[in-house]
Amino acid sequence: MARRDFLRTLAAASAAAGLAPLSAEALWRGDTGGAPVAPTTSAPPPASRVPLPGVSLDGFAPVATFRDGDRAWRVLENLRHTDGDLVLTDGTQAVVIGKRTEATWDEADKPYLGLALAEIAVAGPDLLADRLLAKGQPDEDQVRRAAPPPASVLNPEDYYGRLPWTTFVGTRQCLDTMPVYTSGSTRGYHADQAFADLHDPKKVARRREGLLGGWLPAVHKVVPIDAERWYDVIVLADVDATDRFVVQTWHRTALVEHGAMTRVVYGHSYPACPPRRQAPTADAFHAALLRFHDRWHAELADMAVATIPAPGWADMARYAFARELVVRPEGTYPKYGAVDRDYYGNEYDGFQDTFTSSLYANLEWGRFAQAAAVFDGYFTDFVQPDGMINMRGAEMGQFGLTLSLIARYVAYTGDLALCRKHRAKIEATAAILLELHDASLRLAATDPGHGLIHGWNESDACLFPDPMLWWKPYFANSALAVRGLTDLAGAWSRIAPGDVATASHWTTRATALRERLVASVRASVRHDLKPPYVPPLPGVKRTFREALAAEHPSEQQWPHRAYAELLQADVLPDDLAHRVIDAMRGHGATSLGVVANIGPVDPKSRDILGFISYGYAQQLLRLDRVDEYLLFLYAHRYHGHTPGSWTAGEVTDIAGGMPLFCMPAQMTIPLLLRWAFVHDDSDGATLRLGRAVPHAWWTGNHPLSLDAAPTRWGRCSLHLRRSAGMLSATVVLPDAATPKAVWLTLRTPPQATRGMVRIDGAAAPAGDLSGEHIRLHGRPGQRIEVTLAFT
Repeated sequence: MARRDFLRTLAAASAAAGLAPLSAEALWRGDTGGAPVAPTTSAPPPASRVPLPGVSLDGFAPVATFRDGDRAWRVLENLRHTDGDLVLTDGTQAVVIGKRTEATWDEADKPYLGLALAEIAVAGPDLLADRLLAKGQPDEDQVRRAAPPPASVLNPEDYYGRLPWTTFVGTRQCLDTMPVYTSGSTRGYHADQAFADLHDPKKVARRREGLLGGWLPAVHKVVPIDAERWYDVIVLADVDATDRFVVQTWHRTALVEHGAMTRVVYGHSYPACPPRRQAPTADAFHAALLRFHDRWHAELADMAVATIPAPGWADMARYAFARELVVRPEGTYPKYGAVDRDYYGNEYDGFQDTFTSSLYANLEWGRFAQAAAVFDGYFTDFVQPDGMINMRGAEMGQFGLTLSLIARYVAYTGDLALCRKHRAKIEATAAILLELHDASLRLAATDPGHGLIHGWNESDACLFPDPMLWWKPYFANSALAVRGLTDLAGAWSRIAPGDVATASHWTTRATALRERLVASVRASVRHDLKPPYVPPLPGVKRTFREALAAEHPSEQQWPHRAYAELLQADVLPDDLAHRVIDAMRGHGATSLGVVANIGPVDPKSRDILGFISYGYAQQLLRLDRVDEYLLFLYAHRYHGHTPGSWTAGEVTDIAGGMPLFCMPAQMTIPLLLRWAFVHDDSDGATLRLGRAVPHAWWTGNHPLSLDAAPTRWGRCSLHLRRSAGMLSATVVLPDAATPKAVWLTLRTPPQATRGMVRIDGAAAPAGDLSGEHIRLHGRPGQRIEVTLAFT
């Protein structure tokens, strides 16, 4: 169940029973509070201003004029269709703000691919995934239509109550956020005062939503009247505002008829209250829009650049990092959710998943200053001197993931100063895992948990009257401990030169723990079930569905986390990892190919888990189960996020309910996209390029690329293109060092016959070909051209 529902249930069941954030100015200067980040070569950000002669303004209507300093600007807009561009120009240069909206209602004639929701919900196998994968790589649009989109089914009787906001806006500097309702109203400004139709839940239910510029955190809503008329609503936060908690907002609410704005109302934060508070002018709104645009482009200028012809994908990754800056007060202080107290309260601020998902995603996209601020802030105020976290319920697996990500931080940034600043706390974190391992070794050799790390796998376990029910040897606890100790040991010689004994001890303990873990998982497999069942911990006799159906709380509650983390650690042999995935697919632990939010079987729902599930996807990729990886990617986008506005749900109901936002879920798509193009193995030896780029994205000569992606060996780039009978790749190898192996994947298009592979014009040696994978050799920073002919 979702945390909100869980907390309500818990409250009924048990009735008897400080970060110092960096300033916006400091982050703007790249000041990471005494933690210097190694300089890196980054790709130039997408052009935020272009020469005016290169912009076609045919058919654009004049909207407004304004002055910015000593320059006069014109605003023009394509009002012939709902997604027409908006252009601001000073006569020499232009800022082109595109629009992209998505339908918020269910467009499928028959949802669930013709199956009944109750049949899908109660089945052990993931019936929707089976159908979507029946022909190989899934079809993106078929996945989109496989279930109603999130927030497409809202209760009209409570339409303007607490929950029906579908997105929110804010700024880096403000300490809070402002929800935006389906109508485009906020809690301070009401769009329906401009146009009464926007107060009608039935009319706004058939709206389209999107973000200005593709990814800017500015809400754009279109409410159609007929084919030639619609209401057009824009909401954005005021980047110039200095209020600590109050989010000031800009609004434009317009009626567009037959290619022209026939009426438009501008607003700022609140309704007009004459004579003191007057509605703003068009020039004030558009001048603010220009400053908003420029500020947000500057905020994300350090990010690796993806170019994907399929609509929305590259924007979705960029938007996730903009939203993180909105959610985190001053851009850095951790918050799990937004808007609602249940998730925005300080009791969640130290949640380990908020830290690990942010650090991981920012590292993978080259946002090193943000990664440093997140790392430093968390270890300063949320990790205590003894390694314990300043949060109510510690998750044992996340301690291991934290250590692994610190090692990745060192490898990517070369920033040793920050690690040395927190060296004592890092060692204390590792010591927690070793002490728990010691305790397990004192158990009888016949105990199923002997030699395995006991502890909570899920933070919410600590809230029950008897939290020790969940103090158990979940396989994931040990798996991520192995991963963390192993990775940190590999980086320790750089962090603490000369301390060979500590790193050696961690390695020895990780090796012993891994051996015990693998043996225990093998011994726990139930071969009497089809597919064979792998439990989340040893010594249990029932499946998780059987256990959750019991009257009393089960030690197998939250198995979704236990499975995802077990796979993310990547410490099981491949055959066992395959077996875990097959067991999940066959016994009710996935939904639409994504890890399910597992609870007692309910014929009305089979929910998707939006956060932490990326570990499952990562293992799919490692095992070359690419079709399933792509299904996960598509399903997470279309059924884990509200359409267009891309509010990611912690848990989403495939019946179309409104999900509850959490920040770690928002960071999943950036991770999945990055790994589709560039992914390294867990042991830091092999770099894989293009491993999960879908066939559908290779469209003619349209750009398909990821530039300046950081790796353990420096920045690398991958450019892909397709022409008649040819797939081509331009690879720029990492610029600092050479991996032991670099493999490029070029998958033959469907119904095509694979032909000759050439590397820099010469036939590729047979020894460098393995199926659809091509081994590359070269020096750091070398540019390599690869082609694959097909017929």
